[in-house]
Amino acid sequence: MTALPDTPCFLNGEYTRLCDAKVSVLDRGFIFGDGVYEVIPVYARRLFRFDDHVARLGRSLAKVRIAAPATREQWFDRARALVAALHAHSGAEDQLVYIQVTRGVAPRDHVMPPDIEPTVFMMANPMKPPTAEQRHHGVACTTAADFRWQRGDIKSTSLLGAVLARQLSADHGAVETILFRDGWLTEASASNVWIVHEGALLGPPKSEQVLEGIRVELLRELCEEEGIAYNLRPISEADVRAADEVLLSSATKEVLPVTKIDGEPVGHGALRGKPGPVYARLHEAYQRAKREQSI
Repeated sequence: MTALPDTPCFLNGEYTRLCDAKVSVLDRGFIFGDGVYEVIPVYARRLFRFDDHVARLGRSLAKVRIAAPATREQWFDRARALVAALHAHSGAEDQLVYIQVTRGVAPRDHVMPPDIEPTVFMMANPMKPPTAEQRHHGVACTTAADFRWQRGDIKSTSLLGAVLARQLSADHGAVETILFRDGWLTEASASNVWIVHEGALLGPPKSEQVLEGIRVELLRELCEEEGIAYNLRPISEADVRAADEVLLSSATKEVLPVTKIDGEPVGHGALRGKPGPVYARLHEAYQRAKREQSI
């Protein structure tokens, strides 16, 4: 997700060019990674599941004790303005709106300072979805122990653990690193992870170690529409390696088939190493949702 240097952005109440936006070196987001973020997909210049994303942003802010710096209407108006500006600038129809809120600027001290103004930054970038080849053939993943911090439920800007995990897959020519904590599936470095077992879509249960991805609820809805069994329950590493299908979901990947893990094909029989039927149905249902649930 590479931003264009002269792309319009929003910083602390003003619209400016990305190359002109400046933040103090004493901002706690820079010093401590003391902030949260959200990424909203945009299809045909319309925001997808906007209220779900803003609600999750609100939950993350509350968990790190930063007062919400904007209302739902303000977030919406700013996002729409940035989408329109990027479209005018580059012609991009499908985009990603990035929102970041840090605690603000203060002398360096680990204690949360009271009564400082949060730093609010927003930008829009052209979306880079999976390629047609990735959707047709599926993608490869690596695995690793989940060495990140315990509060995976907070969409924190402190992403060094996720960066290191994602680099492991990049080093092996894979698109994601699937993470396990004490032998149980949590998520991937920047995606939720799902398995298919006997026709049912299964994901890890909600916990402080797993980000509540917007697609968790969306896939539940799509499974209900498609008549696919759906359940959130503990999933062991053995379950993942024995699964009929493995899927990733995220704002950019939407839903994406994993056909190889640590060099070994996923699945069984004729579909071993190939995208499966549950993926195909969910992908098609996802495209319908994009048309129907964007504002």
